[in-house]
Amino acid sequence: MAPSSTSTSTSPPSVVVVLILLLSAVPARLASIPVSDGLEQLGGGEGLHREILRDETVLRLKELGKISDGEGFLERTFLSPASFRATDVIISWMKDAGLATWVDQMGNIHGRFEPSNSTEKALLIGSHMDTVIDAGMYDGALGIICAISALKVLRVTGKLQRLTRPVEVIAFSDEEGVRFQTTFLGSAAVAGILPESILQVSDKSGTTVQEALRLNSFEATAAALGQVKYSPESVGSYVEVHLEQGPVLEALRYPLGVVKGIAGQTRLKVIVDGSQGHAGTVPMKLRRDPMVAAAELVVTLEGLCKDPSRFLTYDEECGCFTEESLAGLVCTVGELLTWPSASNVIPGQVNFTVDIRAMDDLVRETIVASFSRIVMQRCDHRLVDCAVEHKHSAAATPCDPELTAQLKRATRSAVSAMAAPGGHAAVAGESTPVLMSGAGHDAMAMARLTRVGMLFVRCRGGVSHSPEEHVAEDDVWAAGLALLRFVDQHAVAEL
Repeated sequence: MAPSSTSTSTSPPSVVVVLILLLSAVPARLASIPVSDGLEQLGGGEGLHREILRDETVLRLKELGKISDGEGFLERTFLSPASFRATDVIISWMKDAGLATWVDQMGNIHGRFEPSNSTEKALLIGSHMDTVIDAGMYDGALGIICAISALKVLRVTGKLQRLTRPVEVIAFSDEEGVRFQTTFLGSAAVAGILPESILQVSDKSGTTVQEALRLNSFEATAAALGQVKYSPESVGSYVEVHLEQGPVLEALRYPLGVVKGIAGQTRLKVIVDGSQGHAGTVPMKLRRDPMVAAAELVVTLEGLCKDPSRFLTYDEECGCFTEESLAGLVCTVGELLTWPSASNVIPGQVNFTVDIRAMDDLVRETIVASFSRIVMQRCDHRLVDCAVEHKHSAAATPCDPELTAQLKRATRSAVSAMAAPGGHAAVAGESTPVLMSGAGHDAMAMARLTRVGMLFVRCRGGVSHSPEEHVAEDDVWAAGLALLRFVDQHAVAEL
């Protein structure tokens, strides 16, 4: 059964330098493993459970990757038809692992094992089942299926019944925020931080979250959202496995890394209104063209984030932000829409999205404020009307030091066991990489409920949010084995 619920109210250092520093911390033997090989030369070994943690997990990743609303590409957004087909499949896998299952009022899928007479707080393990448009098959899905596979190993080895605390896998219904342009709908509901006002947010078709939920037989009320929330007293920790979505682990030639923190993120929508007109008859000097204004703003944003010291001052002693605080600052315009969007019409309105991320929250907030001010100045200069809407904001999230240490031990144990002849001996001197995450994850929302830890998995070329996204099969295996060993050490009683 579900835990008790309560209602709720509502210039940076170069990549080359960073990689050189990281590489210097990796033992030569491990750094010599070719990237393309993953751990392909390593045997199965006793206790490595290759058939489940690698072979079956990879097959399931491929199966889930075929469940799509798109024709010829992967797209599975919040409450779409494909999401419900995926729900049925994920539930069947959870049951195969010996878990009790249910779907909550925000569409999150839960699979839980509840030991008898346990008074311990639950260990939650999860990731998201939704995707971006034209997605790869590992983002989100890898964390869900690795967790299910780890618990299935506990079932087939008889250890599931020896759990000392509840362990639950959650497949969150929305993390990407593609449909409603607001992230973490699933995990924020579980964490109890999703405001009631979210029910009135609309997608591009004008359908609100509330209407989408009701069309799919959910209650879609504030009270129902309150039922999704977990009580902090019932949860001890949350752990998430996710592909890195960056190039560091590949450069280090190491399959796994632990995460020490997640960058803060702000999403904006900029609306530029001008005067719609005929492309051939309105003189250039008399135009109020929102497209040109938007283009200038996009280029300005790029300059602001590439060389923020030219625009910002903060520290009274040095007159600027420190180089360390600016590390990891990135800004992106990912979507631009025009109306009426015809080649022979001066548009009347242009909208574009802005995504700003930084490890330092004050840097991010200063960039947001500075860009918003620049928007108004440039729009006044061009005689167009502008508005900046704040769609999402999340503070930087540190991972729990104790969970991070436990994940490091589990990772070292797993990788050493896979690398050692016979699959047994740990290798002295191995160093598990520790990384920051520039991407947002459900762990950011779950950190408002409980302490969090994350494990990153190497991906080819650092590519994600693309059909080219790829994780080597033996790296999938390493991730599953590390998670299994973490759960074993964290929640399984010794005989």
